[in-house]
Amino acid sequence: MNEKVMRNQRKWQTIIFATIIIVLTYLSSDITNFNIIHGIATLPNAFTWIVSNLFITQETLERLPKILEKLAETILMSIVATTTATVFSLFLGLMGSKTTGTSNLLGAFARFIASVARNIPVVAWALILLLSFGQNSVTGYLALFVGSLGFLTRAFIESIDEASQSAVEALRATGATYFQIVYKAVIPQCLPQMISWILFMIETNIRSATLVGILTGTGIGYSFDLYYKTLNYHAVALVTLSIVISVIMLELISNHIRKVIL
Repeated sequence: MNEKVMRNQRKWQTIIFATIIIVLTYLSSDITNFNIIHGIATLPNAFTWIVSNLFITQETLERLPKILEKLAETILMSIVATTTATVFSLFLGLMGSKTTGTSNLLGAFARFIASVARNIPVVAWALILLLSFGQNSVTGYLALFVGSLGFLTRAFIESIDEASQSAVEALRATGATYFQIVYKAVIPQCLPQMISWILFMIETNIRSATLVGILTGTGIGYSFDLYYKTLNYHAVALVTLSIVISVIMLELISNHIRKVIL
């Protein structure tokens, strides 16, 4: 009897949830004047335009070395921003974790920094920093750094909190110092998961760096924006393909590393 009641409850909950989603979708479409049927009807024309314009020619391939140079700049900027943010995030993670935190005030400060940096999108950070630093690589780097800092700090806090307490308590019982506990008990347990988060952040930053580059005038984003504004769609296709291939390759490498360490 109870099982039947629970099934009915889940059924009604599903119906109510689906109804809410449908109503919200309709209201959103109505408020924004978006016609779903018209959008679906234009898809064939959109695909036709893509096939007709976004293809690579022999002349476009001559631009490949320059495009690859900009792509390498974007990838390196993403890696540097992630690795430097990792160092600061580790300290903030140790401060914000309940396992390794030494002060409630410092813990609240670390979580506040993570919340602010993480909840503001990277593109928004780029626009904010653009006013102070202008269009250059420093602005792009700082935008990616702040976004990485917020995400990694939050991820590290959760990873440290999930670590086993037995090793920590054992070292405390032997009179080990704070840094010995962190180095011998906390980091070894959390390291594989932390590396996984760092790799994920590098992948994310490479995608974000393309958008940031459009705003800051750097990297592969700048090349994409330049070719798009000059209506050179063949070069746009080559830039897009280069980005897609590089992201897929880095994802495959990251997945392989995760399989090895996890």
